[in-house]
Amino acid sequence: MTIRLPKRFIRALDFLVAVDDFPSRAEAIRAAVRDLVYSRIDLVPDKVKRIRDAELALEEADRLQKEVLHR
Repeated sequence: MTIRLPKRFIRALDFLVAVDDFPSRAEAIRAAVRDLVYSRIDLVPDKVKRIRDAELALEEADRLQKEVLHR
């Protein structure tokens, strides 16, 4: 996997490696991705529910529109 980062992020990663917060840039990036995944994984069920609710609302609106137009 290849990623492009702004120079300021690379400098920050290098600083964290230099002060022994991480053994390497790669490990710092792995930790960042892991933290992102763990922090966002709980949001997925809510997003799926909102999508389903929106689809149901659209289906209901379509049904009502057809019902009203056929009178």
